[in-house]
Amino acid sequence: MRTLLSFILFFSMAATAQAGIQTQEVQYSSGGAKLNGYLAWDDAVQGKRPGVLVVHEWWGHNEHARERARMLAELGYTALAVDMYGDGKFADHPEKAGEFMNAAFKDWKGSQAKFNAAKKLLQKHPTVDRKHIASIGFCFGGAVSLRMAREGADLDAVVAFHSALPTEPPVSKGKVKAAVLVLNGSEDAWLDPKAVAAFKQEMSTATQDFKYLTLAGARHSYTNKRADDFSKKFKMDNLKYNKQADKRAWSAMQTLFKRVFAK
Repeated sequence: MRTLLSFILFFSMAATAQAGIQTQEVQYSSGGAKLNGYLAWDDAVQGKRPGVLVVHEWWGHNEHARERARMLAELGYTALAVDMYGDGKFADHPEKAGEFMNAAFKDWKGSQAKFNAAKKLLQKHPTVDRKHIASIGFCFGGAVSLRMAREGADLDAVVAFHSALPTEPPVSKGKVKAAVLVLNGSEDAWLDPKAVAAFKQEMSTATQDFKYLTLAGARHSYTNKRADDFSKKFKMDNLKYNKQADKRAWSAMQTLFKRVFAK
């Protein structure tokens, strides 16, 4: 009897140890480009759950995007940190980051295809409810996610953190299917107030499910814990991690997800 109880206890402990956040490196492709993604999910969650695409900053597919994928898994979602540049490459200097970003927007059809390839991969994951997909993005990734929303992508929600504000493609009433949330800092020097006002007016006309939140005191890259290092290294004063703004923005995202995924 004691042996049997010991076996049951051991088995239970082993199962508990295996349960929890799981991560997986994944390879996929688009237009001949090799793409490296990073999946995260909680195998203690029962049944299918919404999937969330995580689109990286202009630096490329780095640890920041992967950390956010794990954080989403902790919330009960399955997340895929995508690769918009190919081969999982990332820049080690702002000039290179700018080159990667500009090339991605110049070849928007190729970037759109990369995004859709990641979406299809995520939808095929056995834990994912393929009908409930959202996209979040940071900096460049926010602009990519917003542009996909403007394209009329079939997404439940798009959340953009410290994001550029794309004006392409033009939007008309009813074209945007996703609920859209933009979370930018009040002290982000890269945002032109007139451009922000024009973007807000345009998006408010295109969809009723749009919100733009200005986070007081926050600069660009407020979610990235390495922002202060980048600021010092590259003399970019506009980059600054802000723990309070990060928490507020993440909480706002969760509130949106709870609402749209409940439909």
